[in-house]
Amino acid sequence: MKRRTFLLGTASGFSVLALAACVAPVPVPTPSASPNTLTPSLVPQPLTVSRTNWSTDAFSRGSFSYAAVGATPEHRTALGQTVDARVFFAGEAVAVDEPGTVRGARASALLAASQVQDVAAPGERITIVGAGIAGITAARQLVDAGFNVVVIEARDRIGGRIDTVSGDWPFPIERGPSFLHGASDSFPNDELTALGVTLLPFVRTPEVRTRAGVVVEVSPLGAQAVAGALEWAADQQRDVSVERALVDSGEARLSNTPNAEGLSNADWLEYEIATRFKVETGATPSQQSAWYTTNIANADDDQIVVGGYSTLLTADAEGLELLLSSVVNRIAHDDRGVSLRLGTGESLSADRVIVTVPLGVLKDAAIEFSPALPFAHRGAIAALGMGVVDKIWLRFDVPFWDTAARLWTIVGEDADFPVWVNMMPLTGEPILMGLVAAENATRLSELDDEEFLAAALTALEPFLAVPDE
Repeated sequence: MKRRTFLLGTASGFSVLALAACVAPVPVPTPSASPNTLTPSLVPQPLTVSRTNWSTDAFSRGSFSYAAVGATPEHRTALGQTVDARVFFAGEAVAVDEPGTVRGARASALLAASQVQDVAAPGERITIVGAGIAGITAARQLVDAGFNVVVIEARDRIGGRIDTVSGDWPFPIERGPSFLHGASDSFPNDELTALGVTLLPFVRTPEVRTRAGVVVEVSPLGAQAVAGALEWAADQQRDVSVERALVDSGEARLSNTPNAEGLSNADWLEYEIATRFKVETGATPSQQSAWYTTNIANADDDQIVVGGYSTLLTADAEGLELLLSSVVNRIAHDDRGVSLRLGTGESLSADRVIVTVPLGVLKDAAIEFSPALPFAHRGAIAALGMGVVDKIWLRFDVPFWDTAARLWTIVGEDADFPVWVNMMPLTGEPILMGLVAAENATRLSELDDEEFLAAALTALEPFLAVPDE
């Protein structure tokens, strides 16, 4: 795939390389060729394909929140504040401790449900908007406490961004979150284990290949440059982007001179950004806060879910009153209660409401609030960012690769899919999961399924097995 260079201020997180390296003038970027205009990939066609497109999903409008430049943990706290003891908020975007995670979403839901219990009278009717992990968790707690609860969900299923698919796959695949971080005896690890869901250890030690398919050792230069830039940013008077920190701190001044393997020091900064920062946040370094950027999870205690993440919600949703395929487009409240208007024109009344829709839905003002939300809430919604990470799952008849590595990454180019998970050593099935993030995900979201697949197969070419001579 053609390597691209970008200028500062564009959507690319690689612009620091163009600005900071001592090289000739940077050419004006040109759009990448559409995959269907490229030479057909040497990678064989898969038997089964599943892709996500979270940025165009009307009920998500992104994958998860991140700290944009100028956003602070206080914005998440502000978004989680109750409004007149009638409107409450929950979801990963209001989680101060673990935003962007299932664990954070659940913690926020437990807090919101407790806040409702503190002010609501026994038997009150509570409506919850959204049947993701936050909505189902809050509903379960309130129902068990004796409240009359209805959960309204725009999709025809529960789960939200937790999306487990079976069907043509030999094991359930996860179109949403797949990995668990942290101690194995904490939520949701212990609950999933109790439900019989398989969790497998997943140490994130990648096999790194160049575009030519050469296996190389990871250089620490990229990680060191980012760490130095963030340390510099922490001493500044105001927040700046990770990209600006790399440039202004001088950490991005890495040589572009290639070595014998065709890689330069600057390539390893690009690699760190592509395979870690963009995948962890769904955003580019030009968008990410250098003060509050996401902490990369410890690679020593990761687990991957094999067997159905959505089982967690199915168990908690048992017995709940669910109203599926119902879009809420207006929430009004006064001192007497709450009124919700559905996309069908119908209205529902409740004493209180917990809103658990994704940040992307709030940012796009897909729900009208009357009266308007307080300034603190609107400011938080505007300040926080919504990142995009998409997946493609590919099932092959036989593996075309000859590596047993579980994690594959690509260095030396701006690959659309720089990270791949090989499920073969984990499950015995020739199945791969590819990740595309940030501006690459947004650009590829406009492609049809055939073009999206073509881009993925092209990215996999470095992992083709070399035929025996």
